[in-house]
Amino acid sequence: MSEIDPIEGWRGGAVSHQKPAARMLKAPDRVTFNRRELDAVLRVYGQMVAIGEWRDYAIDHLRDKAVFSVFRRSTEFPVYRVVKTPKLHKRQGIYSVVAASGLIMKRGHDLNQVLKVFDRQKLRVV
Repeated sequence: MSEIDPIEGWRGGAVSHQKPAARMLKAPDRVTFNRRELDAVLRVYGQMVAIGEWRDYAIDHLRDKAVFSVFRRSTEFPVYRVVKTPKLHKRQGIYSVVAASGLIMKRGHDLNQVLKVFDRQKLRVV
C-alpha cells in the first residue's frame, strides 16, 4: 500500500489495496437518492401531507433505479412514484414522475423541474 491510497473501512473493515482509478470504475450495487434529491422530494411530500392529500411513502433502492412511492393510505398501491434511473441520463432524463396507471406524467434531467408537476395538483385539491 502506498502513501496515496486512502485507508477504507477503518472501523474493522478490510483495507482496500486497489488503485483509486480501479475503485471508481466499479458500478454501484444499487441506485440511491442523494441528500439534495431526497430533500426536494420530501419537501413536496410534506406540502401534500399538510393539505391532507398524501399519508405515507416508501423508498426502494434497486440495482437499476431508485423509487420514492407515495400513498394515500398505507394499505393501497402507490398513487405516484418518483423514479431515478441513471441509465437514461443521455436520453429522456434521469428523473420521472409516474402515476398509478403507469402514465409518465413528467420526465427530465432536473428533479426540481420534474417535481413541478405536483404544483398543479395542489391548486386542484382546494
